[in-house]
Amino acid sequence: MFKIKDSVKVSSRFTTIIHLCSFLIIIYSFTMLVPIMVGLFNRDGYITAFLLTFLLSLSIGIVGWKSTKGEDKYLQKRDGFMVACLFWLIFSAMSALPFILDSRLNMTLTDAVFEGVSGITTTGASVFSNIDTLPKSILFYRAQLNFLGGLGIIVLAVAILPFLGIGGAKLYQSEMPGPMKEEKMTPRLADTARNLWGLYSALAFACALSFKAAGMNWFDAICHSLSTVSLGGFSTHGDSLGFYNSASVELVAGVFSILAAINFALYYVALVRRSVRPILKNAEFRFFIFILSCIVGVACLELYRTQTFGLQDSLVHGFFQTVSVMTDNGLGAGGYPSWPNHVVLLLLGASFFGGCFGSTCGGIKAVRFLLLYKQSSREINNLIHPKAILTTKVNGQSVSDRVISSVWGLFFLYIFFTCVFIWGLVAIGHDIITAFGTVAACINNMGIGYGDTASGFGTLKPEGKWLMCVAMLFGRLEIFPILIIFSRAFWRY
Repeated sequence: MFKIKDSVKVSSRFTTIIHLCSFLIIIYSFTMLVPIMVGLFNRDGYITAFLLTFLLSLSIGIVGWKSTKGEDKYLQKRDGFMVACLFWLIFSAMSALPFILDSRLNMTLTDAVFEGVSGITTTGASVFSNIDTLPKSILFYRAQLNFLGGLGIIVLAVAILPFLGIGGAKLYQSEMPGPMKEEKMTPRLADTARNLWGLYSALAFACALSFKAAGMNWFDAICHSLSTVSLGGFSTHGDSLGFYNSASVELVAGVFSILAAINFALYYVALVRRSVRPILKNAEFRFFIFILSCIVGVACLELYRTQTFGLQDSLVHGFFQTVSVMTDNGLGAGGYPSWPNHVVLLLLGASFFGGCFGSTCGGIKAVRFLLLYKQSSREINNLIHPKAILTTKVNGQSVSDRVISSVWGLFFLYIFFTCVFIWGLVAIGHDIITAFGTVAACINNMGIGYGDTASGFGTLKPEGKWLMCVAMLFGRLEIFPILIIFSRAFWRY
């Protein structure tokens, strides 16, 4: 009897997962209509692949939706991890379809999948060597991939999931980064998702206007705004922002990269209270700005000291490029990464730091480094005063040992898998410098390589590209959800 009930629950859970994934596929298929309109407006003749992708995705989604619509809906908390992982796998494959289906792009399956995964995970690592000659529909599509992946289309879907009769909290908690996943901006999760996307879109609009005012044309301004607020890094030019040779463009990109790396929940609280005090008083924000300022200062000083640039260019390029790499945006200018090796190494290390949780950045996140710093200080004080009872606090609130343990666990796994991926690229045949720079770019979703991949990732061997697709997904999902899916305990009912 109990076995029959458990079997029914198991079947219902997987049916619900298929139902949800089908629903997400239907939503995602309609995003293909935007590059179709861009192609029609510019008459670039590259709409067939997008139309085929739309029809194929929509058909698959409808079939999955209809076939599971009448079933009982049952979902456990851990199933949110399954949906999150399936989401990124499915949409990585869907994102690659337009690149595969258009023979004029002359892309292999490996290159198409790499470009698609890079776009939807907001990595921005590209295998294209002729970006300036690509049609505008493709250029816009790449920027759109960054934008959709930035905050996660799952969060967008959460705003509609109540209509399915299923609460979306499990998915939201699985998707949102950071150790404090249970925090919500509003009591209703659907309202939270809508507020997130509203703030995200408003920031993109302001960024586009700023890029236009800095001298870009409207098309480039829109594409770069989508890439910047998502911290994705895809550009409409092979030289990225270096194409413009403009200090104002770099300053706009740097400022909006910082804004995109701040916890979006803080923006909401600031708007509700009509004050920036919630942002300025936030411990993670202050820690992030402090570390960022230190690294920007060192980078600017070293660029000037080594006579790489004059004073003004050292300040402009040093500010923008440091912010771009540290927030894992990945837009480039000023000839980076052909800068002095010690400056490049500093920035590659900073890419592991990332920005704030609840933002669109990659990396380990500032709040985790803050917690590790506070916990290390606590251990030192405990050694000096063994009988003292000390607690770790952030924003005046005690942080549980459970949270600290999870942070230590993620930190270990992040470094461990970074080493594994570096070893993998070296084993495939790449040199150690290229391997380190490439893995840092991919697992941190930063997108600017080093060594042989400094000018693009088309130089990677096919096996290396597939390995880096895995690294990008590990970075985007922050490792734990993937390991949970492959754990024996997850499948033990």
